[in-house]
Amino acid sequence: MSAPVSRTATLFVVCTAHFLMPFMMSAVGVALPSIGREFAASALQLGLIETTYVLSASIFLLAMGRLGDIHGRKRIFQYGIVVFTVAGGLLSQAWSVEAMIALRFLQGMGGAMVMATTMAIVVSVFPPQERGKALGIAVASVYAGISCGPFFGGALVTTLGWRWLFYLCIPLGILTFLVSCAKLRGDWAEARGEPFDLRGSLVYAAAILLLISGASNVDQGAWAWGLAISGLCGLGFFVWLEARTDYPVLNIALLRENRVFAFSSLAALLNYAATFGVTFFMSLYLQYVKGMNAHQAGIILIIQPVMQTLFSPFCGKLADRFPAARVATVGMFLCALGLGVAATLAADTSLLVVAVMLVFLGLGFALFSSPNTSVIMGSVAPRYLGVASGLNSTMRTLGMMSSMTIITVIFSVFMGGQAVTAATQPDFLRSMHTALLVFCILCLIGIFCSMARLDK
Repeated sequence: MSAPVSRTATLFVVCTAHFLMPFMMSAVGVALPSIGREFAASALQLGLIETTYVLSASIFLLAMGRLGDIHGRKRIFQYGIVVFTVAGGLLSQAWSVEAMIALRFLQGMGGAMVMATTMAIVVSVFPPQERGKALGIAVASVYAGISCGPFFGGALVTTLGWRWLFYLCIPLGILTFLVSCAKLRGDWAEARGEPFDLRGSLVYAAAILLLISGASNVDQGAWAWGLAISGLCGLGFFVWLEARTDYPVLNIALLRENRVFAFSSLAALLNYAATFGVTFFMSLYLQYVKGMNAHQAGIILIIQPVMQTLFSPFCGKLADRFPAARVATVGMFLCALGLGVAATLAADTSLLVVAVMLVFLGLGFALFSSPNTSVIMGSVAPRYLGVASGLNSTMRTLGMMSSMTIITVIFSVFMGGQAVTAATQPDFLRSMHTALLVFCILCLIGIFCSMARLDK
């Protein structure tokens, strides 16, 4: 008889991976100016270093979740750690900005393999009565990575150089891989033997590629809108195709017949679309309107992810004691409240109001995220856990892209390509208020989606 799987070791492995992925993503953002100077890179190329990672993760998340269900989530997770770590090591030796962009695509694929399986592994190991707390701790590690990225990443880049960010991947990746080999004693492959839907995966990848490529450039004109619309049509074709496939990469019946799964996934998409752009606006607001430097603005902005990090384990535990869907709905309401306050910020607004607003958003997202994930993962059969985990992560990345697309469109309408300066401050504030109001409305719609899944 094999030894039982260590829950502590499982959580350690998952949390290490969850910390590493967002830490690298947020820290690389701080390093972009240094990278640009070394390689004489254009603004477009620097943007692609970040966008390519998100694009790659979005393309592969759903497929990797399904592969985990078929071939074993532990195996896909470990392969992902290896790919992510090797890509990080190669990035530390990058010889050109073009090489960095290509390697970031590879790293994004490794990240997708990890993020598509981690939540499913946690749900497979922890019993239902402890699931919320475990997911809360796992989600908290994501926010810890986001919080630490700019702070420690900035210090590392300043003292040792940007390449040390990627050197850091190597020991953390090796440690995670070795602990997973030693302590994770399960395959968790409830769909073993079923064929993989390569055709559906390729259609989905092409649709996401078109959608994100177009959405990232909607201010560039008709060609970008054409790509985005083609991507949406491609997603529609993907849904049609999957409904007619015996072993699809995404079982459409989960969305069509499982009300809880469908509305929880939609609520996640709306929540990420509504909240992701807040940090972007607040950073510009604090520096251009309030006159802070980047370090001062960072101290204010860290309030939100710190709140999320501190309260996510508690909120996950709350979801074990009370209906998780109701806890998540309360969280969505607090997010809407915070966004409503943010939409009223003016040049003379007190910093105390800004801080309180960030507290509301951080607490709201902590209340929403891990309970909502618990609802999603608990609403499907074990053989679909990988697909559910992959789709949940996909909702996050698509929500982020939707948020930035809304911002891009609103900026093009109100600012017409002008830079944010003292002269354009009124136009910037008008853009910010409009976008945050749109985000607030998205959150309100999300509340109705969250309530629609509750038992009557």
